[in-house]
Amino acid sequence: MILYNSYTGAIISFSEDEKPEVMACLKRAGITELDSDVKKSLYDHGFIVPGHVDQKRRALFLHESMHRTDMMHLILLVTEACNFRCTYCYEKFERGKMKPGIVNGVKALVKDRAGTLSNLHVSWFGGEPLLQMPLIEDLSHTFLSIAQENQIQYSADVVTNGYFLTKEAFEKLLSWNVRQFMVTIDGVGEMHDRTRHLAGGGGTFDQIIENLRAVKECSADFDFTIRVNFDQENIKEVSNLIACLKAYFAHDKRFGLFFHPVGRWGGEHDDELPICNHIISNQKIWEFTEEAVDGGLGMSSLISGSMMPTASVCYAAKPNSFVIGADGQLYKCTTCLDEEINKVGKLHEDGSLAIDFDKLATWVTSGEETDSGCQSCFFRPACQGNHCPYYRMLTGEKPCPYEKKNIRKVLSLIWKDSLQETSYSVPASSVSSEAVKGGEKE
Repeated sequence: MILYNSYTGAIISFSEDEKPEVMACLKRAGITELDSDVKKSLYDHGFIVPGHVDQKRRALFLHESMHRTDMMHLILLVTEACNFRCTYCYEKFERGKMKPGIVNGVKALVKDRAGTLSNLHVSWFGGEPLLQMPLIEDLSHTFLSIAQENQIQYSADVVTNGYFLTKEAFEKLLSWNVRQFMVTIDGVGEMHDRTRHLAGGGGTFDQIIENLRAVKECSADFDFTIRVNFDQENIKEVSNLIACLKAYFAHDKRFGLFFHPVGRWGGEHDDELPICNHIISNQKIWEFTEEAVDGGLGMSSLISGSMMPTASVCYAAKPNSFVIGADGQLYKCTTCLDEEINKVGKLHEDGSLAIDFDKLATWVTSGEETDSGCQSCFFRPACQGNHCPYYRMLTGEKPCPYEKKNIRKVLSLIWKDSLQETSYSVPASSVSSEAVKGGEKE
């Protein structure tokens, strides 16, 4: 028996023998004393609370915590150029490397805010960010120095196509406090190369696999998500990919798989994409995940991490999170860069921000506070009705995450994944879903 508490993030399991006592404790009548290990465990993890606790008020406080001013998340498009031309990509590659004045502006912004920050997280994004390793190095040294001087907790992640992620590049990124990585692989060999090929033509699978095998030899702690985008064309080949990845990464918990359906995300080839319908998509995500886990592969920390309080809230819904383009344009979302509602301001060379607060408010005030359905949902603490504010803007419907839609299966998989024998384990303190999700190309 598996219990999940979306307010505390606790996921605990009980044996069949313990189940009757658990069910009795969870009745509305409550219990009078903590006189067993089962009752104490339920209490410690928030499944039983004292009668005087106002949980609705606590839920409100949790919602307000997302508006903390001592935290900042910057998604930096250090270049908007890319060496790939993925068939489902929505970017236009009209701007290249981040301009020197904007680089200075980013440094000035962080320096100006440093006195009030306790936590700074940076997501390196693009285009393909590793095209600009010298720029990542320059900015990283600045961020690390400012963080040390001001006792700020600094962390970073990168979303990369993996082509330039050599062992040397990987070790440099680790030295700059990048601990979370995401690389997408859509199939084995030619199947991957059909959708994720070089800009001038040519395959990329072999180079990516070679790089990832070299990365695996590093003894450091890191959290690496291998994302698999699937559609009607490659869906029958995903099992082959799982078998391939198993040969290299099974039982190394630093690597985890994350399956996601291809969507029409605004690219020039949208009308040609053989996307799966919602029913098949939701079914296959968890079928593939279970197949991977059964094969000894890890599940991406994005999944278990999304179950934590506020962890399924999109970065775009948080007031302290901004995407900074190569030309200084401020966005809230990385997936609709050309939409006017997404252009919420500009970063100036002196580090000051010119923000359109009417546009900004549209992104950060459209969740559970206005949706009665979200207010009564069991997953409310995790997603706050704001898993995707852009989806809500487009459709007027609540954007429920895949994890919520198939909660029983997800809990079962998290439990099964936790039982895996591992040859390498990452300390829990090093795993956070916030960052990698922030750079996710959806």
